[in-house]
Parts: sequence; C-alpha cells; structure tokens
Amino acid sequence: MAYSTYTTEAIVCGSKDNNTSDRSYLLFTQRAGMLWASARSVRTEKSKQRYALQDFSVIRVSLVRGKSGWRVGSVESLLNPFMQSDNRQARAFIQLVVRSLRRFLHGEEPALAIFRDAKEALFMAVDKYDFDKLGNLYTLRLLEKLGYVSQKPAFASLLEGTITEHTTAVVSAEGLKAIDIAYRASHL
Repeated sequence: MAYSTYTTEAIVCGSKDNNTSDRSYLLFTQRAGMLWASARSVRTEKSKQRYALQDFSVIRVSLVRGKSGWRVGSVESLLNPFMQSDNRQARAFIQLVVRSLRRFLHGEEPALAIFRDAKEALFMAVDKYDFDKLGNLYTLRLLEKLGYVSQKPAFASLLEGTITEHTTAVVSAEGLKAIDIAYRASHL
C-alpha cells in the first residue's frame, strides 16, 4: 500500500525522545496545522536530519501519513533563528512565538495566516528590533486570528497587512488590555 507524501514548510515547536534513537517532533506546518511526527534514528551521530530538526527551526519537511501517525521523510533547514540570534531579548521573543503557538493551536487544522505571521516573526528575530513591541504586536495578531480579540478602531490597522509593515508600531493601551482579557478568557 502506497502512502502519500506531503511536502510543506514547518516550525519545530518541540520534541521528545522515544526509544533509543528515535524522537517525536511537534511541528506547526503550513498545510496541516499542528501535529506530532516521528523520526527514526534521528538521535544517532550519523543522522543527516538531526541538525535540521532542532527546536525553533523553520524547515521544509516531507511528511508521510501512516497507520500510526505522521512520519518525517526528508528535511531541509531554512533557518534556526534561536541559534543565529546574538542577544537574550531576541531569544526570549523566539520562545514567546513558539510558546504561543503551542498554547493556542491544537489539532491538524491549517492556519495559513497564523503560519505566515509566525514565520515572519521568527525571521525578524535575527535582526535587531524592539522585541517588546514586536511581541505585543505578534500576540495581538495571533489572538485576533484565533477569535479571542475583536477588531477595534484603536488597533485595527495593526491587524492588516504583514508584521514587517508594523515593526515600529506601538500597541495601544486598549490593545494591551484586549490581549490581557483574551489570555484570561482562553483558559489556556
């Protein structure tokens, strides 16, 4: 029986060890949403996939859906912003992005706009920005796309376009209040 192969971009949001040399990865994929995929013998020294599949990496991956779940086929590393960042603020911002994805996204449901924002934010983390402002902007956009925040005139312009267009924007006090209310309302 032949299985279909899906090639997509993904963000590695976490991993856990299985058996002696296997590892399972929590991947936020562009085409399938959040999913767990297993990779065989990835922890051995001779594995070619071990460096591409590090936490916080942005990768292009081929996935196969089998009887027991998703399996990792081939992997190509696009960027690991955590390793390329040279300061603590950038690394804290990268952790915020991935932690938010793990907190709010569950299940295999494509979320193209959320994936685009997360990928863009991770690519921006390599450069020098005001990461506190960028973190508030990313969180507001994520919560709005998930339906926890409704658009209000005070911050509606920040929710349109891309994150790159709003790198110098400051989230207003009303926007910060909406983020706080959304965190409490989500119960996550």
